[in-house]
Amino acid sequence: MITFKQKVYKVASEIPKGRVATYGQLAKLAGNPKAARAVGMLMAKNPDRNIVPCHRVVSSKGELTGYSYGEGVKTKREILLKEGVIFAGDRVNLLISQWKQK
Repeated sequence: MITFKQKVYKVASEIPKGRVATYGQLAKLAGNPKAARAVGMLMAKNPDRNIVPCHRVVSSKGELTGYSYGEGVKTKREILLKEGVIFAGDRVNLLISQWKQK
């Protein structure tokens, strides 16, 4: 049986470059729409950022929250900009850059 953790990592691994998903969006896609905080904890404990691009997960308002790699949120922003994610000030423009799973 596949666990919630495995589902979250699987769905997160599908977020393409240039797009982001919210913690709540991942929780819903993994089968537990009320588990956004749990998704955040899983992203913080992500064992391999090359397989699970946790930098592509943001708050429901497009804010960049914690990031364990490099210089934290600064590094997260730099990576997202390089990947083509569009910002409006300090937040990701979710109208443009939010991933729409097909």
